[in-house]
Amino acid sequence: MKLIRVFLADDHTVLRDSLRAFLGMFPDIEIVGEASDGIETLEKVENLRPDVLLLDMNMPRLSGLDVLRRISKRLPECHVLILTQYESPQYVLPALELGAKGFLLKRAGGQEVVQAIRALAAGESFLHPSVAGYVIEAAMQKTTAAAPTETTANLTMRQKEVLSLIAEGLTNTEIAQALSISPKTVDKHRANLMEKLGIHTRAGLIRYALNHLSR
Repeated sequence: MKLIRVFLADDHTVLRDSLRAFLGMFPDIEIVGEASDGIETLEKVENLRPDVLLLDMNMPRLSGLDVLRRISKRLPECHVLILTQYESPQYVLPALELGAKGFLLKRAGGQEVVQAIRALAAGESFLHPSVAGYVIEAAMQKTTAAAPTETTANLTMRQKEVLSLIAEGLTNTEIAQALSISPKTVDKHRANLMEKLGIHTRAGLIRYALNHLSR
């Protein structure tokens, strides 16, 4: 069994202690380190190179978004799971654009945290249900430069189905179940979509789907 190496970054000691104790109950998860501010997080993560970083948005010395921006550039193999109390689009969308693979609210249950960690370690994304709703709503309200409609026309029916389910906030596993295909096939479809559409983030795919699939 491959261990998922997790780093905890939050300025609340009680929360870190609770997460460490709870996650320590799962044999496939190993807490490799923790930090209470942004600068400390960067230094330790670059040294320890965890698989998943649980990152609070509101960090002393260096904000969660600044940490995320630097981690995404320096350690793209480290999957960042935002764990925060803030769920409005002004926090969610920038985090996704900067490379966060997951967004979870602190009111989430422990099992959701474990599910999110495992999803990110497997190369998937994870969004809290209410956050997925905010992302979709915010994407619908954004005006983007009109893209050539023939780009959408060039998508296969299966690619359109995958794109539509991504826009609903489903994970690779959930999309695979919905379409009766393997998660690896879903990941291949998503990679092909990004290459064909020139889009590099999940949030970008969501916005594109909501602006063009109904046309």
